[in-house]
Amino acid sequence: MSYNQPINNDSVFHKEEGLNRTIGVWGLSANMVNIVVGAGIFVLPAIVAAGLGSASIIAYLFCGILIALIMLCFAEVGSEVTDSGGPYTYIESAFGPYAGFLTAILFLIAAFSADAAVANAVADILSGWIPGLQNDWLRALFFFVVFSSLAWINIRGVKQGIGLVAVITVAKLAPLLVLVLIGWTDVSIANLKWQSIPEIKNVGEMSLILFFAFMGAESGLSVGGEIKQPQKTVPKAIFIAVSGVLVLYILLQTVSQGILGDSLASFQENPLAEVGNQLFGPIGLTLISIGAAVSMFGNLSSEMLSIPRVIFGAVRDDVLPIPFLKRIHSVFATPYLSIIVYAFIAFILASLGGFETLAVVSSASILLVYFGVSLAVIKLRKKAPPSLESFRIPGGYTVPILASIIIVWFLSNLNGLERNSMLILIAVLTVIYFGIRWIRDRYATSS
Repeated sequence: MSYNQPINNDSVFHKEEGLNRTIGVWGLSANMVNIVVGAGIFVLPAIVAAGLGSASIIAYLFCGILIALIMLCFAEVGSEVTDSGGPYTYIESAFGPYAGFLTAILFLIAAFSADAAVANAVADILSGWIPGLQNDWLRALFFFVVFSSLAWINIRGVKQGIGLVAVITVAKLAPLLVLVLIGWTDVSIANLKWQSIPEIKNVGEMSLILFFAFMGAESGLSVGGEIKQPQKTVPKAIFIAVSGVLVLYILLQTVSQGILGDSLASFQENPLAEVGNQLFGPIGLTLISIGAAVSMFGNLSSEMLSIPRVIFGAVRDDVLPIPFLKRIHSVFATPYLSIIVYAFIAFILASLGGFETLAVVSSASILLVYFGVSLAVIKLRKKAPPSLESFRIPGGYTVPILASIIIVWFLSNLNGLERNSMLILIAVLTVIYFGIRWIRDRYATSS
């Protein structure tokens, strides 16, 4: 595979794709925030409070440091490899097509299973107002309307897609920020006092849960081929998104703990809605419930913008042997067939229902992708000199090495079923990859 040095020194690792670079810092930041702030924030406060009580803030800070190390790796490699595909493209550029194939499939499995679960969660919330959504056929029709509408908007142009993401980001954050601002006046300092200093083991367990809540920013980087001045935009957007989400999570946890006190841990299903109920009565509970639905819909809108670029990138590099999916729309300059295929698969999976087993594999898959990106930083530094404008993590190899160690530690906490599932999945994918290569080589030899 060859990499072309563009005239404006965009990046050492760059391929001409025919896409329009229209996404700026705030658009990319909104895309990442939209994916990260999904359903998790509406249940996290109670889960963390059950483990750490009023000392929950420690887990947020600890998790923030861990995710910051990993996102620094994304910032460097994302400013250097400026094509569509996100983590897939970073790893494929560093380690070649086999690693790229594994990454693309693992990433897509994680995305499809998560999106199917989120779509069902949206339907579950809305069924409280629209009882018909409990009917399987009407539920499937709802999924069809959601995914086809998002596909249509994103086919029309990346500017339209990122515009929708920006609007939904504001809509989903507004009720959460109102909850923080209004709720702060009702916070009881007594509810925030630490009863004891938590053990490191407990902090680690809660941080593991929170780590998964911070995941998703990497999906937002899949639009690399449509980012303006990626060397500057990617690091800035990552800093804004990750720090913004961390501050929001800490504030929501503090307000929830300060208002509900020890009873916070008992509201496992929707603690923020209970905080809204305490502040505003039934209308507050309704507002936060609607906010949860908007938040989840926003997650799907960002996934529709981002994940088709992973498919497009893998097909562009001939890692996935489906050449028609790399076609670019002649008018809108979007990977329209990849968008359509993504929307169709997501619709089918959502209509089939829950995916608990895939959700377990999904979490481990993303950790492996993170591990690959951390190693890619080291590999790409040795593979080619950085462009003049690209971001470079200070401290030499300290950050990527620390990030790799942390990820290995997280993976070591998987249970036997999860580890075996991942090993079987990787073994099957390896057989498929080398089987495809063998067939291609045989065909090339015979022709």
